[in-house]
Amino acid sequence: MNIILLGPPGAGKGTQAQYLCETFRFRQVSTGDMLREAIAAKSELGLQVESILAAGELVTDEIIIGLVLELLETSSGGYLFDGVPRTIAQAEGLRAGGVQIDLVLEFILSDEFIVERLTARRVHPASGRVYHLKFRPPKVVGKDDLTGEPLVHRSDDHEETVLARLGVYREQTLPLIEYFQAAESQGSMRFERISADGSMQEVRTQVEALVRSLGGRGPA
Repeated sequence: MNIILLGPPGAGKGTQAQYLCETFRFRQVSTGDMLREAIAAKSELGLQVESILAAGELVTDEIIIGLVLELLETSSGGYLFDGVPRTIAQAEGLRAGGVQIDLVLEFILSDEFIVERLTARRVHPASGRVYHLKFRPPKVVGKDDLTGEPLVHRSDDHEETVLARLGVYREQTLPLIEYFQAAESQGSMRFERISADGSMQEVRTQVEALVRSLGGRGPA
């Protein structure tokens, strides 16, 4: 089974992706990891990516899909795609490459909730530990629980940046949503929406039940 996850920043998509991979043994395919692995492996595509990034340019859809297909050739099993495809061209490239998508899962969350969730995040840079001023505050304001070191309010978690990221997401993703809904109407896959405004466990329960209903197997 192959799954694509869609969702705005702050929807908890990464957390759910990690759980799905651990529970159902999916291999996660994310753009950032894929690019880093290709560069480290010094493959032909990896060298192209390295030169493109060094020049400050964007990696093309063709190279992204080439990397995905190269990865899929080297391993087997189910895949969970997170951050790819981002465009219709990438979705078409997956189809042309013979990649069967069984489920596209879109996480729905209001902009107001996303802004509240992201702008109140604080991070301990050295460890990556994440706090939330409302839902998971540090024991001491502004300090990491374990080290006592200062927490950081990342620039991409400022309200104006969050709103800009949401605008870009909506613009890029709406055509993909319409594309996958059309694919579902043709019977080639399933498209589902899940509300992401509940607790992490509530969302996890919905996601797991849906994957199991489609034949995904993990610990009962």
